[in-house]
Amino acid sequence: MYRFLLSPRWLGWLLLVVLLAAACVGLGNWQMERRELAVAEIERIVANYEGTPVPYSAGTSSFASYSADREWTPVVLKGEYDTANQVIVRNRPLNGQPGYEVLTPLRLDDGTAVIINRGWLPIGNDRAGRPDAVPAPSDGDVTVIARVRPGEPAVDRGAPDGQIASIDLPGYAERLDYPVQTDAYGLMASESPAAAVAPVQFPKPSVNEGPHLSYSMQWFAFGVLLFVGLGYAARQQRRLNAEEDRNAGEADPAENAVFGRDPAGPYPSGHDGPRAGADPRISRRAARRRPTSEEEEDAILDARGIS
Repeated sequence: MYRFLLSPRWLGWLLLVVLLAAACVGLGNWQMERRELAVAEIERIVANYEGTPVPYSAGTSSFASYSADREWTPVVLKGEYDTANQVIVRNRPLNGQPGYEVLTPLRLDDGTAVIINRGWLPIGNDRAGRPDAVPAPSDGDVTVIARVRPGEPAVDRGAPDGQIASIDLPGYAERLDYPVQTDAYGLMASESPAAAVAPVQFPKPSVNEGPHLSYSMQWFAFGVLLFVGLGYAARQQRRLNAEEDRNAGEADPAENAVFGRDPAGPYPSGHDGPRAGADPRISRRAARRRPTSEEEEDAILDARGIS
């Protein structure tokens, strides 16, 4: 039957299949975790992005104490842009095109400032590493509707003067001589009065959760198929073993005639079979052994009476 599965060879195959299946399960769970993160982000976008703008309130804004469930919430801010301390963030692609993002502090009536991401600029043609021009915001008091976005970690990468490598709000605040809310920044939605020329506004983020669910199902299916394949191989091995056992008791009629074998049994005529106490497996292997070429020639000569 299937006792061969207890052999070291088949136990080794089983161990390999178990390890590979465990790896498939781990990869499937990793894809499920990524899907959960994507779904959570989609839920925030759907709930907050198109919501009614929330008036800014000093000391309670998400810009000073960021909360993930407030991400993408539009907030109404009133103040004056500090154009002198405006910077651009380098290496910021949009729709597959390289470019920059423009950050400008908006000084509020409560004495603090919120960093506003005013939009995107393409790479320039006049000077390498810089946009051709950075549009200036409106002068004087402005009303800005900006969506709450978390700041980014600092990166160990330099940047030319007037540029920064990431939206590292605490690092940006060190450049300024007034308090800045550094837990989040505002992504421009609209402003009044609007600037004559403005950077490119960002599109609404995608609400597609991606292929994570299908990938996870594929990994789980691979894990199951590994065991199916092992079972199929074991079934084929059992059939092969059974066929070999049947063939052990059968011999070619021509060989029986030449070697004097009894067609009813695996042993030559005049042979009583295995000796008492002999291992039957050894006897079967001996019965299955094919004669050598010399033995076949001797048998043919003996059959013709030629000595």
